[in-house]
Amino acid sequence: MARPRLHDDSLRASLLDVASQQISEHGESAVTVRGVAQAAGTSASAVYALFGSREELVAAVSVEGFRRFAVHLGSAPTTGSPTDDLLTLGLAYRTSALADPHFYRVMFEGPATAGGAIPAVAEPTFDVLRQAVARVLEAASREGSSTPPPRQALQAAVEEASLVLWGLVHGLVSLELGGLLPGGPETSARRYERAILAVGPPLLRDAPSLSAP
Repeated sequence: MARPRLHDDSLRASLLDVASQQISEHGESAVTVRGVAQAAGTSASAVYALFGSREELVAAVSVEGFRRFAVHLGSAPTTGSPTDDLLTLGLAYRTSALADPHFYRVMFEGPATAGGAIPAVAEPTFDVLRQAVARVLEAASREGSSTPPPRQALQAAVEEASLVLWGLVHGLVSLELGGLLPGGPETSARRYERAILAVGPPLLRDAPSLSAP
């Protein structure tokens, strides 16, 4: 009979959940191998076996957060409408944050270098937003003019619009997670979607001119 796996993926996920909660609530410096192990109902040796060190455990929290984030964004369907797809992506952003609030705070509300993490705008998940914005702007440029804007100007417009849209959704999600918005989840969901629809289309409609020469 095969020996049972004492340090399996389930335990790894549990340790990351505990560590993400401790970092988001008390800061990275509060995390200890013994404390995480105790809260997860396991031993310090299990943490070392799975992660190697405290530093690698902390770094793995951010990696796991972005992995989960990517799964949510990847589940957003792609249709023939770039504008609809961008809205769906924005809704998936909120869904991910509410599903994993502690990971969200570690990913986006702590120092960019926490746990050796790279800045959020350098993560592959931010490229998902850039690509969605680019599809909208490229479609708009084809419809609005026989002469598309210079590629460099379009790329700069995509970057600027992506940052502004991220700021919008991040701000609303952070306020909701902090319990600072009135109303329940349904009210917050409606408010969130209205904000995207109110700000997104005008921003994207004018975006190609933001960086025009």
